Amino acid sequence: MVGNGKLRRWRFLSTKPKSEKKKPLDEFICPISGVLMFDPVVVSSGQTFERTSVEVCLGLNFVPVLPDGSKPDFSNLIPNLTLKKAIGNWCVSTGADLPRYAPDYSLIEDRVRKLMSFSSQGEGEDERDSRFRDSETELIKGMAEKPQAILTHAATELNPKSIDPRFYSSSSEESVIANIPDTPPLPLVTRPLCYSSSPSASASTSSEIVVDETLDPNSSTADEQNFSRKLQSLDVFEQEQSVISLRKVTRTDEEARVSLCTPRLLASLRECLLSRYAAVQTNAVAALVNLSLEKSNKLKIVRSGIVPSLIDVLKSGLAESQEHAAGAIFSLALEEENKTAIGVLGALQPLLHALHSDSARTRNDSALALYHLSLVQSNRVKLVKHGAVSTLLTMLETGLAGRVLLVLCNLAASNEGKSALLDSNAVECLFRKLRTENGDSSESTRENCVACLYSLSIGSMRFKGLAKVARAGEVLREVEERGSERARDKAKRMLMMLRERDDGEEGRDWEALLGGASQTRYGGNSTTM
Repeated sequence: MVGNGKLRRWRFLSTKPKSEKKKPLDEFICPISGVLMFDPVVVSSGQTFERTSVEVCLGLNFVPVLPDGSKPDFSNLIPNLTLKKAIGNWCVSTGADLPRYAPDYSLIEDRVRKLMSFSSQGEGEDERDSRFRDSETELIKGMAEKPQAILTHAATELNPKSIDPRFYSSSSEESVIANIPDTPPLPLVTRPLCYSSSPSASASTSSEIVVDETLDPNSSTADEQNFSRKLQSLDVFEQEQSVISLRKVTRTDEEARVSLCTPRLLASLRECLLSRYAAVQTNAVAALVNLSLEKSNKLKIVRSGIVPSLIDVLKSGLAESQEHAAGAIFSLALEEENKTAIGVLGALQPLLHALHSDSARTRNDSALALYHLSLVQSNRVKLVKHGAVSTLLTMLETGLAGRVLLVLCNLAASNEGKSALLDSNAVECLFRKLRTENGDSSESTRENCVACLYSLSIGSMRFKGLAKVARAGEVLREVEERGSERARDKAKRMLMMLRERDDGEEGRDWEALLGGASQTRYGGNSTTM
């Protein structure tokens, strides 16, 4: 009896409840998909979602209502690397399965459609319409209502049939007069140098390219699904052949560019951008350049969240991939709605660094991307903080001078840029450039030098002192006599301003106007104009 009792007590004490799996924190779960996040991204309104969930919502023009009653803003996506690391650490510490792949697009799509159906049952007509305020259609419609900038002297490589004759001219010059009220905006090419519709453009686009014969050009939906599936294949060879085929299909077929540019395909292409296989990465970025050529695709591509991966390629990708990455950013920056987002996502500093690339294509497309991005004031401020002025001034004596001057003209049109340029001795650098340019040099380079100087001269007493030290009078008189019509006009205005100074301000301490700078900083004693 006693022994049996002890035995029963031993068995009772040895019985232990089964351990329960720890549930993940609510912050680790996507509010839309309801699963542990693989690629968390922060949206403009501050919430974090699984990237695929956002892409599905964008593709379906749906803005979900969150439990707190708010609606997220999906206009910009930024990777939440801190949260992703925290999820990984939690999985390791608890023994939970770490998500290794993005959730299936079709499964998320089914879930979102159910949310849409549920939402539409309990809302009125006005509420249903409000879901589409931020849709692609409304954004494009809103863009169409804005007055378009008139670009003159554009050196365009586009097919003339696809150009609105109101906005472009056929001149081959990349000439500009500064961004001031009485002159037109800056002009430029409209396609990156890395793009070519010729089948023999590069080794990667030669006749050796194998096109997937199973793709039916008459069935865009089937093609998009087929491409998306193969781009996600674990078989690297199949992935490589698919991305090469995508590059070739989108090189010349404008309809294919539009039909294939879907959130699902862009999500698949994004993973290929970061591939360690050269052929996969290079052709993926080249295919993205092709897709970005269509105006209707530019906003979709940026909203898909692919820009951070593109910037990573520009910073540390293969040499040829960097060429295409610079071209893609330039192409996307042509869209007005993309300029601020690209700057916020961190493209400015890598583009500045790319100006020193060994590749002429990378340098040129990076300079043009910087020009477009610097049309926005917020990006001008960022460029000044990144030390862009010193970098750009040092490149005035290189073959990139013409395009560098385009960026300097934009910076000179802002207070922050003007101050930084005056502090960096830009006046003397620009007058030296004008003085050393001979008659065989590009007239547009001289025009842009004059334009930049004119912007710096407006409302600046400091400019007058710096111009005297740089012996501006003799240079401006030469421009007034031999320069182009637009350059002569600006030179004449500056000469009048400098003469007014001499007539009305004799005896002024010009060293004070220079901010206390010593004469030796400018290479010798001052001379009269």
